[in-house]
Amino acid sequence: MDRRFSSIAAFEKGAKRRIPRFAADYLFGGIGAESCVLRNREGFNRVLLRSEHLCSADHPVCHTNLLGKRYDAPFGVAPIGLGGLIWPRAAELMATAAKNHNLPFLLSTFATTDIETARAAGGDSTWFQLYPMIDTDMEDAVLERAEKSGYEVLVVTVDIPTITRRERDARNGLSVPPRFELSTLLQIMARPGWALQTLVDGIPRFETMMPYVPKELSNEEQIKFLAGAINAHVTPEKLARLRSRWKGWLVIKGVLDTADARLCVDSGADAIVVSNHGGRQLDAAPHALDMLPMIREVVGPDLPLIVDGGIRSGLDVAHSMVQVGCEQLSDLPEHLLD
Repeated sequence: MDRRFSSIAAFEKGAKRRIPRFAADYLFGGIGAESCVLRNREGFNRVLLRSEHLCSADHPVCHTNLLGKRYDAPFGVAPIGLGGLIWPRAAELMATAAKNHNLPFLLSTFATTDIETARAAGGDSTWFQLYPMIDTDMEDAVLERAEKSGYEVLVVTVDIPTITRRERDARNGLSVPPRFELSTLLQIMARPGWALQTLVDGIPRFETMMPYVPKELSNEEQIKFLAGAINAHVTPEKLARLRSRWKGWLVIKGVLDTADARLCVDSGADAIVVSNHGGRQLDAAPHALDMLPMIREVVGPDLPLIVDGGIRSGLDVAHSMVQVGCEQLSDLPEHLLD
């Protein structure tokens, strides 16, 4: 182990020293007053564990079986857009690491790496996260590419009913490609490693979506086009269409309500991600751990529940297992935590 990075907190400090402030603010920030980001951390701290030492098991079993595949640990890499703005080729690097450790990696629709490249890097550990689209022909084209590339798991995000406005990003004028204003340039100059690597790999773009953007549009017009292409409000009818269209495993991400959870079951979902989008969508949202017991009661004992939001350690994984009612490691197929 590199002694400089003994924990996730140490990684965060190291990242802030290497990437521009506008990228760090995007990565670590939340929406509004960021109360939900704080609540995500506090949610784990509220869960206490009572250890049982006098048992017959010699070693804990950490592997888990989920959606037709065995993984070596009960957590994976959650999707994030604009990854290449944080560090060039971030998606390829994380997908490769996930494959090497036999963990799932989720590629965002708005990653700065395309579907095909990420699948080649991550192999069959790679999942695809979809923001549903208004144009069904465009949506079908993206799904067809995912199928041809070998993706078996589709994760549909449903918790972005409208375009969000995060104060840190608004203050920084965050965009892709980045606007090269004086403050932006000064931040980039202060991070020469990031600047050099970006120069080598190129300005990040939403590579999966670029084939559908009219070529005559300016950079700003391209962003508006892509924002307008997303069908932010996912209706039950839209969910039913996606279930009918996608023949592989279907996971619904962004569920915090029991009625939504029941609808996911009725729609034929194979798993649910209980998530408040990392505190990045609704500042008043509850922590996922607070909703897990109620959602488990609604969906029954067999449907896999996946959790995200603020997990920083193996202890947080254990916190989540306890909160959902998992009593032993052999119950792990119910849980995948990011």
